[in-house]
This record gives sequence, C-alpha cells and structure tokens, in this order.
Amino acid sequence: QVQLVESGGGLVQAGGSLRLSCAASGSIFSINAMGWYRQAPGQQRELVATITSGGSTNYADSVKGRFTISRDNFKNTVYLQMNSLKPEDTAVYYCNAFIQVVPTMRWSDYWGQGTQVTVSS
Repeated sequence: QVQLVESGGGLVQAGGSLRLSCAASGSIFSINAMGWYRQAPGQQRELVATITSGGSTNYADSVKGRFTISRDNFKNTVYLQMNSLKPEDTAVYYCNAFIQVVPTMRWSDYWGQGTQVTVSS
C-alpha cells in the first residue's frame, strides 16, 4: 500500500506565506509526476502545480509568480511554497503522485487526505 501524508496547512492573513509538504511512503518502486490540487467549497478540484521526476514544473495561471513547487526524490516528498496568499487561495489542498508499486510494478494515481488552507482578508 501507498500513503501520501500532507502537512503545513493552516490559517494565514492575506499577503502571508505557507509551506505545504507531502511525503509518500509504502511499497514504492518509482514516482513520476507529483503535484498539488485544490478544491474550494462548491467548486471542482483544480490543478495548482505539478513537477516531474526530472524537475519540470507547471503552474495554474492564478498562482504563477506566487507559488513554487519542488520535490526531494530521496525523501519521496513534494513541497508547495505559497507566498503572497490571497483569500481566493482558500481551499483544501490535495497532494497527488503517479507511483509505480512493488511487487506488481503497476502505475497508479494516489491522493493525500487533504490539508485546509484558509487565507483571511
């Protein structure tokens, strides 16, 4: 089994910063892309940022220049540094990873349980 465990969410004032972390553990052989998604109340889950195993990144237009995604391949961990936070960034943030597991060597998408980020105005 594979688990993704997120941490770092919380309450912050507009203009502030937070850093999210997500650690993958379990029967992992390899991890391809990792990323962060978010879901605000009454809205669909949306992509925030992704990063490949080689370090190539992709961001939603709404967070470009404010958020930075990074990863530590040795720790199987992905991070999201969020600066200049706005009230509209308020959402539950979910970690995602495309993982190859042992012993089946099957690739599957895995999700974390979500962490709440609330930005007050």
